[in-house]
Amino acid sequence: MIVLVEDDPALRTLTSRALRENGYEVRPCAGAPEMWEALADGTAELVLLDIMLPGTSGIDLCRRIRQTSAVPIIFISAKGSEVDRVIGLELGADDYLPKPFGTRELLARIRAVRRRFEAGAIASEPSLKVYRFEDWVADVPRRELRSPTGAVVELTGAEFDLLVVLLDHAQRVIARERLIELARSRPGDASDRSVDVLISRLRRKLSTVDKPAPIVTVRGVGYILNVPVTRE
Repeated sequence: MIVLVEDDPALRTLTSRALRENGYEVRPCAGAPEMWEALADGTAELVLLDIMLPGTSGIDLCRRIRQTSAVPIIFISAKGSEVDRVIGLELGADDYLPKPFGTRELLARIRAVRRRFEAGAIASEPSLKVYRFEDWVADVPRRELRSPTGAVVELTGAEFDLLVVLLDHAQRVIARERLIELARSRPGDASDRSVDVLISRLRRKLSTVDKPAPIVTVRGVGYILNVPVTRE
């Protein structure tokens, strides 16, 4: 089920109709109270969340959702600047869709985000791995990152996918565009900073009091996870 949180009645109706016509179950919501009710039973597979909502804003709702849930979130907003996209991703959203948008683009974004999360559905397959690096453990079947102290570090779906790509290519430089492609994120042009934002968030979460995160920027090229990695 897709939870659509949009205060504009006309756009809410049109978007809901487009999603239903393409096979999705939709729960349209005008604001925060209806959204929390829709999320309560745990059946939501994705949240389409407008930023400019009356009362509690989409930004505040995203923060609160991320405190308890990793459900995929796509921000939708009339604000389409790069700064707004970066803020949305910094808050833990998995993608950002500026208004006005067409049905094809909306569906493509939804499919791209859901592909990342559907990877967890095959977690029982023996081919999936557990990675170890500098006392960190990334458990792919569980889609879980554990710190050197054993604490579980909360990652969004996009952050975990990007981490796995870096682990798979440890000690090799990966170009930004290739990172986006490998992590199955949406395609971006040269001004799209989505991967840079995800890298920044991963660095913060992989940093400890004693050691900085082992993700190194190779200026003008991309990034490298500059530590040995073992796989189980």
